[in-house]
Amino acid sequence: MADLRDYTSLRVGGPAKKFVEVGTEPEIIAAIEAAGDSSILIIGGGTNILVADAGFEGTVIRIVNHSLQAEIDACSGATLTIGAGENWDEFVAMTIDRGFAGLETLSGIPGSVGAAPIQNIGAYGHEVSEFITRVRTYDREKKAVKTFTNLECEFTYRSSHFKSHPGRYVILDVQFNLRQGEQSAPITYSELAVKLGISVGDKAPIEVVRSSVLELRAAKGMLLNPNDRDSWSAGSFFTNPIISKEVAAKLPEGAPRWPTSDGLVKTSAAWLIENSGIHKGDTHGGARISTKHVLALTNAGNATATEIAELAKSAQKSVYEKFGITLVAEVNLIGLEL
Repeated sequence: MADLRDYTSLRVGGPAKKFVEVGTEPEIIAAIEAAGDSSILIIGGGTNILVADAGFEGTVIRIVNHSLQAEIDACSGATLTIGAGENWDEFVAMTIDRGFAGLETLSGIPGSVGAAPIQNIGAYGHEVSEFITRVRTYDREKKAVKTFTNLECEFTYRSSHFKSHPGRYVILDVQFNLRQGEQSAPITYSELAVKLGISVGDKAPIEVVRSSVLELRAAKGMLLNPNDRDSWSAGSFFTNPIISKEVAAKLPEGAPRWPTSDGLVKTSAAWLIENSGIHKGDTHGGARISTKHVLALTNAGNATATEIAELAKSAQKSVYEKFGITLVAEVNLIGLEL
């Protein structure tokens, strides 16, 4: 019986009733079918989940397939099909080493390729949905392989069709289209532009963008480091709230406001937390708000999943009482609720 704390970046979580590790597409499908209609939990890097101390009463399937198919054209760039179990940042590094541009701002995000479209991961002005052309899945309901086009994935901010239908689709591989080039797209994120020493809208060499992003993430404790407990987290615990213009207008003058294409406003979860009375380094048992970034909840010293969840609840409550905004967890909660 496997303890899930050994397979998650937060290093918490109880035992799985059944644990299977699979490395090929036939093995993935066979493991899913063997589980039948019982609950399954699919994990890759285990970097975006908080599993209850009681564990998981079902089958945990850890996907470690690392397949790679590439079609490269001098004009259209590269079409890369990557197995769901591939490490995300190792994949990003490979694309840059081969001279493919696009994913450099998504460097350092922990997890697997298969998890990327579910969450529509993003950072520093870009989301993975910009580069995905299709996603192949196994549909548990119809017991068949189903391929989704980019449009069918229904990508939105930190969400997708797969996230909206939890438990139904298991991602097998993801196809990306990247352009060939040494320069990044225009840098739209001011913090990254400052780090690069350029103006917003300028471009930079993709290798330099990657190294700068990694340095920024490390400074915030957002790069996994076995020797740094401030990185024993699941990354950003909450998503940035998307609110109405009326709610945004009631926020204090210094609150970030980023208009969205649908007439709403995105604001900063980190700003809300810090300005609600929660501070970096605040603790609850063995759980701690990172000393580097208030949006990361960490396992500072033999924390339990319950302690981390309770610390998250306190931040959520503080923001709601101060600003009337309910923070939504970006981390997937397994056997827990906020």
